[in-house]
Amino acid sequence: QVQLVESGGGLVQPGGSLRLSCAASGTFFSINAMRWYRQAPGKERELVARITSGGWAYYADSVRVRFTISRDNAKNAVHLQMNSLKPEDTAVYFCNTEVTLISSSTRNFWGQGIQVTVSS
Repeated sequence: QVQLVESGGGLVQPGGSLRLSCAASGTFFSINAMRWYRQAPGKERELVARITSGGWAYYADSVRVRFTISRDNAKNAVHLQMNSLKPEDTAVYFCNTEVTLISSSTRNFWGQGIQVTVSS
């Protein structure tokens, strides 16, 4: 199994910054794509950003330019630097990773979610 532990959430004023981190642990062969999703109250979970094992990044239109996703392959970690935060960024943020297991099968794992609140 693979465990994902998120950190870095909290309360920030509009225009402020936060950096989310997610570290993977467990037994696996490799980590492939790493993603951040978010879910606001009453809304569906949406993809915020994705980064491949080679470092190619994708962003949702709503966060492009303001957010930066990065990964540390040596530490099996992914980060999300969030700048110029807006109240509409308020949500629970979830880390998601695609993992190749020792058995060679591929599975997706989710973190427990971390709250980000943007409010004055």
